[in-house]
Amino acid sequence: MHVPDVTGDGQPPAAPTPQRHRWILHVDLDQFQVSVERIRDPDLVGVAVIVGGSGDPEQPRTVVTCASYEAREQGVRAGMPMRAALRKSPDAVFLPTDHATYDAASARVMDAIASLGHPVEVWGWDEAYVGVDADDPVAVAEAVRETVAAVTGLRSAVGISDNKQRAKMATNIAKSRPVDGDPAARVFVLTGENWMAEMGDRPTRDLHSVGPKTAAKLAAAGVDTVADLVATSRQDLIDLFGPHQGTWLSVLARGGGDATITAEPALARSHSKVQTFPTDLTDVAQMHDRLAELTESLLEQIVGEGRVVFRVAVTVRTTTFFTRTKSRKLPAPTTSLADIEPAVHLLLDRFDLDRPVRLLGVRLELTDPDT
Repeated sequence: MHVPDVTGDGQPPAAPTPQRHRWILHVDLDQFQVSVERIRDPDLVGVAVIVGGSGDPEQPRTVVTCASYEAREQGVRAGMPMRAALRKSPDAVFLPTDHATYDAASARVMDAIASLGHPVEVWGWDEAYVGVDADDPVAVAEAVRETVAAVTGLRSAVGISDNKQRAKMATNIAKSRPVDGDPAARVFVLTGENWMAEMGDRPTRDLHSVGPKTAAKLAAAGVDTVADLVATSRQDLIDLFGPHQGTWLSVLARGGGDATITAEPALARSHSKVQTFPTDLTDVAQMHDRLAELTESLLEQIVGEGRVVFRVAVTVRTTTFFTRTKSRKLPAPTTSLADIEPAVHLLLDRFDLDRPVRLLGVRLELTDPDT
């Protein structure tokens, strides 16, 4: 199958141009994966929920991708091995990472934000930056939160500043200051005027992009807080970390950062489609039919974008909300339905389909067009 040129004239599309804006908003969705799971199963509200891997906490080499606030109170954190999470929160509900459903939920969120008319730079499932030139950025932030909640049912926090790094730190402050018991539904403005008052006494680790190794190296040099870092000369930081990182730390300590928004979202690594059925399916032939329809529709979108598929995945959720995803790499990258659809059906046949199915999903992973 021929893959069309993106521009129609044989030329690659022009790279999007970063634009400066008066304000930058950082939108962060509250415990995103857990929140999506709670929308489709309200019984999960109020209990410890941990998402990661196949959902089996005994499976080796799998990590937590999202933990509810109830689980976090017990010491569970994203990136923690699932087995460690089980020891800390043995009564938690463990769920598999459902890429197809999270892709779909995230797309709805980003579309809801974009509907307000401001440029949006997507940074993953649960994060985005928004360029705003209005006089009242707080009103825009509240509109973002309200729109996302109304369209998707998901809560968010919004940080406001004049650059991305400071806006993200503003979001962290917002999330640490609960209102009426809600630990995330906040808006906070962080600018040069309140920078040192808010950040000066905080550890350097609280600066966006300062990791534990950098913070430890700073501490060994007697630099513990953001104020200490501001008081350290740029040359001393360059001597300690080299010209690039040393200069960046000097800028970051004073609240500087990237002040541009690139409105075109990052190139997707995969596309997914899911379907929840009004009546659970019990006929395997019907399951194959629905999956074929999803695959054909999804591939049409991918071909229209000029992308190529190299891996396929199928997700099945039973009536008991038991969810599994299976995937396989194709023999060669392709845009041929004749090559992709049989692999999808083969994956479906690998599931134990003895229970009614309430949801089917297909994910097609894409090659990097620059490789």
